[in-house]
Amino acid sequence: MARIVAVHSFRGGTGKSNVTANLAALLAAAGHRVGVVDTDIQSPGIHVLFGFDPQGAPHSLNDFLWGRCDIAQTAYDVTPAVGSPAGEGRLYLIPSSIRSGDIARVIHDGYDIQLLKDGYRQLIGGLPLDFLFIDTHPGLNEETLLSIALADILIILLRPDQQDYQGTAVTVEVSRHLEVPEMYLVINKVPAGFSREALEAKVASTYGCEVVGVLPHADELMVLGSAGLFVVRYPDHPVSQELRAIVRRIGG
Repeated sequence: MARIVAVHSFRGGTGKSNVTANLAALLAAAGHRVGVVDTDIQSPGIHVLFGFDPQGAPHSLNDFLWGRCDIAQTAYDVTPAVGSPAGEGRLYLIPSSIRSGDIARVIHDGYDIQLLKDGYRQLIGGLPLDFLFIDTHPGLNEETLLSIALADILIILLRPDQQDYQGTAVTVEVSRHLEVPEMYLVINKVPAGFSREALEAKVASTYGCEVVGVLPHADELMVLGSAGLFVVRYPDHPVSQELRAIVRRIGG
């Protein structure tokens, strides 16, 4: 049975898209059929990590939401980005448009968010998928709340930062009201010198939620600059090892 995994953060800059892309890649490499939907429609960017140029793509998620095409026409096979996956492993990207006019229209006119719900189901059944990842827009808005409500698993990213701590508290509380079946925390960009055990214990007790990953700050990640998947370029790095542990926890 397919599982919907929403990856969210209250603030931007947490590394949400990087984590989403790399978790999806690990699952695809292990033989799963995985989809990634970029619902950060106002500031899309996850396509860069897969080496995909949406400018040359006939359709985007925006087109589906505006009734211009079927959702299947917005799904692009980006499996080569993960190397040679095991078995039937495949990775599909559903990108949002990076055209300035499309982004302006979203901001000005919006769209029928109920179509997202229908689109998710069509993707899962049509491709077919084992996992559907939703890269959400930071903060809490209508489409983000819908994605969280539909998720089987919610992964909330935060940094060891006071503003992130406060925003994460709001996200956790709202997600509990939405009765998300499984909710996990991932602490990202942890500087050297922090005690992993102490930080993990503090965050887990503060929010009453399991911490499934503590990702250290990595200069290699900064140098890579989103030009590819970190787990492919640095498979033995501590960050990649932590990401594999998260995959195991969510059922990969």
